Amino acid sequence: MNGKNFRMPARRLATVAAATALAAGPAALAGAGSAHATGDQGRASAVVLRTGLDVSLLNKTVNVPLAVSLNQVEAPQSAEKTALTAKLDGVDGGKPFSVLDAEAAKSGASVTSGRAEGYTSLAHAKVHVPGLPLLSLIELDQVTSKAVCEAGKKPVAAANLGGSVTVLGKKVTLTTGGTTEVKAPGIGEVRLDLSKTETTSRTAAATALELKVSVNPLKLNVADVEGTLTLAEATCEAPAAAGQPSATPGDPAGGSGASAASGGAKAQGAESGLAETGGSSMTPYIAGGAIALVVAGGGAVALARRGRS
Repeated sequence: MNGKNFRMPARRLATVAAATALAAGPAALAGAGSAHATGDQGRASAVVLRTGLDVSLLNKTVNVPLAVSLNQVEAPQSAEKTALTAKLDGVDGGKPFSVLDAEAAKSGASVTSGRAEGYTSLAHAKVHVPGLPLLSLIELDQVTSKAVCEAGKKPVAAANLGGSVTVLGKKVTLTTGGTTEVKAPGIGEVRLDLSKTETTSRTAAATALELKVSVNPLKLNVADVEGTLTLAEATCEAPAAAGQPSATPGDPAGGSGASAASGGAKAQGAESGLAETGGSSMTPYIAGGAIALVVAGGGAVALARRGRS
């Protein structure tokens, strides 16, 4: 206006700069607090059957993936089904086929303030793959898996198999912690791992059966089927106990061994240092605001002198 450049008065400039600097501290602290709370809640999940199969078709040069998860739940949910089907284009004219027939197929997951739990149960079940409409890949009486994670306690994972197991029409005896191979001439082979469990300081996972499949049925337009099937899987992550660091994306178990210990020591050292000096978690933000006040004040003085000159 009238060829003049208007400037904010030096005193007001200092006031705005100081207010902005002081407001940034509590806002950043609030954001960090909400993220920490989210990581402390715990998690649980369960799935009755998960497939990761490649199905090659006789009249095509491509593989058709069959990736389905049946009765998959995450806390706080539960599911129960007995008719579990999937549809795969190009197989048996595109008709749906039964992946799993069972009298009972249950899965559940729950999380409370101090406990996370996932569980699955499968009874009198038959698992089928494309191209084998009459012959079951596996038949079993009962399998269960359970993962329990309580705050401040060691997680527990368990998987059990009860009764007989039949693979590709053959009755087999499975060994815990080992691999069993079943071969059927003209059909293919299946490798089975029984009762796989894993725990860390805050997590647990249990899988009743894991199957590696390689079959070539040559029926219903199917050349061969390869991949993995997982039966009765349960996982959990415990809510953080009082004073326990929350889990991070790179460390889902909340840390273990020396790394977790050193991290906890660093955190405790930082807090104790603040206590010794009479400071608090707000100290860095207050200090930042003070620095901003000094800088803004210096700028205001410079503007005032320039105006007088």
